[in-house]
Amino acid sequence: MRIIGGTSRGLHLVAVGDGDAKAHLRPTSDRVRESIFNLLINGGYGNPLHGARVLDVFAGTGALGLEALSRGAMHATFLENGTVALGLLKRNIALMRAESRTEILRRDATKPGPNPAVPFDVVFLDPPYGKAMGEVALSALAPWLAPEALVVWEENTPPTPPAGFDQLDQRKYGDTLVTILKAPA
Repeated sequence: MRIIGGTSRGLHLVAVGDGDAKAHLRPTSDRVRESIFNLLINGGYGNPLHGARVLDVFAGTGALGLEALSRGAMHATFLENGTVALGLLKRNIALMRAESRTEILRRDATKPGPNPAVPFDVVFLDPPYGKAMGEVALSALAPWLAPEALVVWEENTPPTPPAGFDQLDQRKYGDTLVTILKAPA
């Protein structure tokens, strides 16, 4: 697993192999991550990462949020509560030397509480597949989002977005379905 593009391009992140099923770690492959970022940057959304505040939900290793930082995001907050994932996430942030531009919140994404900071412009939502946790988390996190924030949601089946979220695009990459939503204005 590595950073695909931007200022940290080629940086190898901590290896997790095929993931850790017990800890629900299923890292987004380099190929899917590259497709996601190509779609964001070249998909007619302007450059939503430039200067953005990014929220990486069910962050796992943090590869999505770190990739966003490498490609121009100003700050990334990682929402994760798994012990194994938190250890990997901290190591990856250190490898990228991004401590000053990141924050880790150890919280349950389905019950995150109030947003401790300013709203987020881009959200990466990568819940455990097939558990309907993404729907619950996005509803709970809606107050954390800036108006018209972009949400990139990875799932293995078509998700059901909360009311007010508009689907802008949806692409399938192997067993991963990537859906891009726009938050309400």
